[in-house]
Amino acid sequence: MIEQFIREVLAEDVGRGDLYARVSQAVPASAKIIAKSDGVLAGEEYMRVLAELEKFNMVSYKRDGERFVKGDVVLSLSGDSHTLLRIERTLLNMLLHASSIATLTRQYVDLIAPYGTKLLDTRKTRPLLRNFEKYASRIGGATNHRMGLDDALMLKDTHLKTIDDLDTFMAEARKKIPFTSKIEIEAEDFEMAKRAMQVGADIVMCDNMTPEQLREVVEYKWEHHSSVLLEASGNITLETIAEYAKTGVDAISTGSMIHQANWIDMSMKMD
Repeated sequence: MIEQFIREVLAEDVGRGDLYARVSQAVPASAKIIAKSDGVLAGEEYMRVLAELEKFNMVSYKRDGERFVKGDVVLSLSGDSHTLLRIERTLLNMLLHASSIATLTRQYVDLIAPYGTKLLDTRKTRPLLRNFEKYASRIGGATNHRMGLDDALMLKDTHLKTIDDLDTFMAEARKKIPFTSKIEIEAEDFEMAKRAMQVGADIVMCDNMTPEQLREVVEYKWEHHSSVLLEASGNITLETIAEYAKTGVDAISTGSMIHQANWIDMSMKMD
């Protein structure tokens, strides 16, 4: 899957061929990828596949998940000049995109680490980049939520509007979905959260609740349905995430670690 993705990214940039290679001779060359801002590295796994495909040598001075600071040499590359120049933008785009997500994700993770709460990503990813972006959030310290509609059954408010009898639906769902698949139900208030637990949800997503409302749900869970997992979601920011973690929820999900990540800066310098 990674190899196919990289081939497509290269094809997008190279097109029918690098025009520079038409008018120059390839010569032995080496280069360094230098950090121009601080961050957390993600993308090394993809860089290694790129190096294998394009047959250049790569030495990594930082591993996936490690922090770097402005001025650090992250990677060194060697090969022929045509190859290094051809892959420059592809390499940097993947490295910057993934590392930017990992960097923001790590900020969220650090804020909730004292409370033992898991950080979950969401399906709010750019089209055809879900595997890549969820890889980056995972490197940053998040736990992947659903990869798609096929690995867990989630009943959001839109689904619930189409269900007349939730008890009957849940019984039917248990017969038809895989034995290992969980069922998650979205709840916007305490009464719906309680109802979701009563009908047998494995996970209850507490959507757009305040920390005070969440505490009430957490208390009810421990008194009546201790095995149910509680997930908080909805407009949770770096400024508020610690307050949500303090409520005792099992996990907090946010798409912002991916879609709000601002690109950090790196560049390739030829030796």
